[in-house]
Amino acid sequence: MTEDDQHPAIDVWADIVCPFAHVGLRRMTAARDARSHPARLRIRAWPLELVNGELSPANEVAEKVAALRDGVSPDLFAGFDEETWPATSLPALALTAIAYDRSLDTGEQLALAVRDRLFEDGLDISDHDVLGTIANDHGIEPPSSSEVVLRDYELGRLRGVRGSPHFFVGTEDSFCPTLDIEHEDGLTVRYDAESFDEFTDLAFS
Repeated sequence: MTEDDQHPAIDVWADIVCPFAHVGLRRMTAARDARSHPARLRIRAWPLELVNGELSPANEVAEKVAALRDGVSPDLFAGFDEETWPATSLPALALTAIAYDRSLDTGEQLALAVRDRLFEDGLDISDHDVLGTIANDHGIEPPSSSEVVLRDYELGRLRGVRGSPHFFVGTEDSFCPTLDIEHEDGLTVRYDAESFDEFTDLAFS
């Protein structure tokens, strides 16, 4: 039995530059760890710059970050900086995919770390040196291209992924179960406790 065989996987499609995913992944791993459940998150690439034809602009992300700080997670996004917003998330998504080829643990650890470097440390995760340091910290070599991202993207399209983050447990799925997002009269984001509890009960039972 391999290490990965011991850890059931919950598939998640998400982009690194999605602040909703950053919150959702943090909440999901905290709920898992509180229950001492062995599941790992297999965080697959859902590159919004391919879905939407462009990377999410820094000012639009800043609005989402502000709404999340106000309504959900005042403790997160400590280092968010519009001035260091990346030009692309594709190399970081490719690095994550390579880490998952090593093991579920390595993949999950790197996937969460690269989001922390972006949102908590304010680093440009499209910078070659920043990605090189993250790769070195996890004992892997950065990929030479981002083509591996298309593997997850195409699989996500086949699975019917609606956006970032979209979670799958067996035949069940839930799009952004952590948050209740409203766009009337500006952006309002609230913690959706009912949906989150339902999903975590399913995922970590």
